[in-house]
Amino acid sequence: MNSVLIRTLITAAWLAIPALIGRLAFGADAGWALFAGGLLILLVYHARNLRRLLDWLGNADPGDVPEASGVWDDAFALLHRRERRLAQERRRMERLVVRYSQAGRALPDGVVILDGDDRIVWCNGKAEARFGIDANTDVGQPITNLVRQPEFVKYLAARDYTGPAQLKTGRGAALTLSVQIIPYDDAQKLLLARDITQAERLETMRRDFVANVSHELRTPLTVLVGFLETVRELKLDPDRARNYMGMMADQASRMQRIIDDLLTLSALESAPQPPWDRQVSMRAVLASLCADAEALSGGHHRISLDAQGDWDLLGAESEIASALRNLVTNAIRYTPEGGEIRLIWRSSETGASFAVEDSGVGIAPEHIPRLTERFYRVDSGRSRETGGTGLGLAIVKHALLRHQASLQIESEPGKGSRFTVQFPARRVAAGHPSSGVAA
Repeated sequence: MNSVLIRTLITAAWLAIPALIGRLAFGADAGWALFAGGLLILLVYHARNLRRLLDWLGNADPGDVPEASGVWDDAFALLHRRERRLAQERRRMERLVVRYSQAGRALPDGVVILDGDDRIVWCNGKAEARFGIDANTDVGQPITNLVRQPEFVKYLAARDYTGPAQLKTGRGAALTLSVQIIPYDDAQKLLLARDITQAERLETMRRDFVANVSHELRTPLTVLVGFLETVRELKLDPDRARNYMGMMADQASRMQRIIDDLLTLSALESAPQPPWDRQVSMRAVLASLCADAEALSGGHHRISLDAQGDWDLLGAESEIASALRNLVTNAIRYTPEGGEIRLIWRSSETGASFAVEDSGVGIAPEHIPRLTERFYRVDSGRSRETGGTGLGLAIVKHALLRHQASLQIESEPGKGSRFTVQFPARRVAAGHPSSGVAA
């Protein structure tokens, strides 16, 4: 503006030259008239450009800066450069806001921004799903109007945010959330909601596992200790001593089987993924399964093998054979003498399946979903009588999962069971013909 003032004074000084010439040529009145006319034109010029400047400043969306000539050109040029810098800064800030918003929406935790009155300012998609919030319609609502769990309301009201609070949601699938509030920027707060449902489930499984292992090992250990005390403190005849020693050996063998199965499970969980380029000869595996089944049955069951398809499996032979052998062993153990057990193998380029059908005692429907849990037994007493550890189907489940296979269980009490393993197409490879093999 100083430049406009200086240039205006210079222009006014220049107006005095034609006024002086007019005074000399036509008299004093003419000179003053010329000078006054020049000033009037200069005033109109300034008033017009000032009006344009005020209109531009008064516009809510200023848009482009007006253009002018003369002394106002410099002023408008400065405003134009300033407006261009501000526009660039606005675009940069808009990009930052979009990036931060996208980053907030990509977070695995639910995020809600609250103001000083605990009203919702913003939330991401995870928070919408976990709290039932609508980011479009619930902005400005107090968070306690939408999240009504007493634990959360109490946590928010206490204003002690040093640690998280846990709460369970009843929306959709029940979730366990770890909720923590982080104050920032004086009045605003950040509400974080982390889904710890799986972690809580794993912790429960860990506690149950430790309790089950302790129980399973304590029982044979108690028997062993009791017999040892008896043998040590009493004078026993040789027959009774041999009888006690035999029972002690049985309990020691049971403990050994439990430990072996636990080590097998641990190895499956920590081992690298099974290979994709190692072919397992299913003809040999099926022959071994039949031989093991006949040996375990001792001629007390009718055992048959129906194998069709000339495709092998890709993976770890020891894991696949162990999983299938567990299914066959269970069928023999839980099928009464004289019952029938059928081993069925089907393979093609679309996948493969192995099924074990038996005419045994069967399983009630409520037990089927839990059969692959560690140490879960339908009948604890019968399982111990047959030598089971309660870990066989857990081993089957882990071995199959490592080969992208699934286990389906069909059973009816008193009518037998069918355990079917399905292998995907990517786990089969052309092998030796085995169609029509039966045992």
